Amino acid sequence: MSDPYDPAEEGAEGDFSRRMSYGDYLKLDRVLSAQDPLSDAHDEMLFIVQHQTSELWMKLALHELEAARAAILAGDLAPAFKMLARVGRIFEQLNSAWDVLRTMTPSDYTRFREALGQSSGFQSLQYRRIEFLVGNRNPAMIRPHAHRPEDAAALEAECRRPSLYDAALSRLAAAGLLEGWERDWAAPYAPSEAVEAAWETVYRAPEAHWRLYELAEKLVDFEDWFRRWRFNHVTTVERVIGFKRGTGGTSGVGYLRRMLEVVLFPELWSVRGRL
Repeated sequence: MSDPYDPAEEGAEGDFSRRMSYGDYLKLDRVLSAQDPLSDAHDEMLFIVQHQTSELWMKLALHELEAARAAILAGDLAPAFKMLARVGRIFEQLNSAWDVLRTMTPSDYTRFREALGQSSGFQSLQYRRIEFLVGNRNPAMIRPHAHRPEDAAALEAECRRPSLYDAALSRLAAAGLLEGWERDWAAPYAPSEAVEAAWETVYRAPEAHWRLYELAEKLVDFEDWFRRWRFNHVTTVERVIGFKRGTGGTSGVGYLRRMLEVVLFPELWSVRGRL
């Protein structure tokens, strides 16, 4: 029998009394002590971890989306393409998380649901920031965050900035495809014939407008993943609680189904019928 392998023989560090370790760098003592179930139900740990990890992925998505928006506004599209592609992969991970949560049955959930009180994913600040950043801005959605003035202020400030889609439309204008384009960034976006005509020009001659064409497809990729995430959310909720009201007071599945009808980048979908 051979001697046990010792990584130290190849130079692996083994003494971290004065050095930064893996756990130190990632602050794992804080991350792994943040799971505090309020009941003795076995599946509450699954529920907490799934939502906490989703919030971490959304934090990264916001990091990438904010940087992508800034790059697009500056006309620096190549880095934005990489960032948007990464956001697509992030939402792929978020979609996979629903598969894990769906292993929880209605019987499992009812054992700890009352412990949640009125807390609900509907109140996720990061999810709301993603919606506002990409262009789905509904002032009524700031209200659930009013108890934290700094959070409400962050959402209000986001409404004063151009959305990700506004940034993309600024590139159409810069290319001379969308003349005199102006709008109130805080107002809900309304589809425009002029915008659809501009995207049609791009799609009918992609070789002449390749960077705008690639930008359009990166946005469609993102919305495709985002729609799948919403659909998986609806399916998971219906599977676990049926048509009962959500803990946060929404109609549950009914509310989530209405969200499926929201289109982030409308002309990028409608233009397909004109080609």
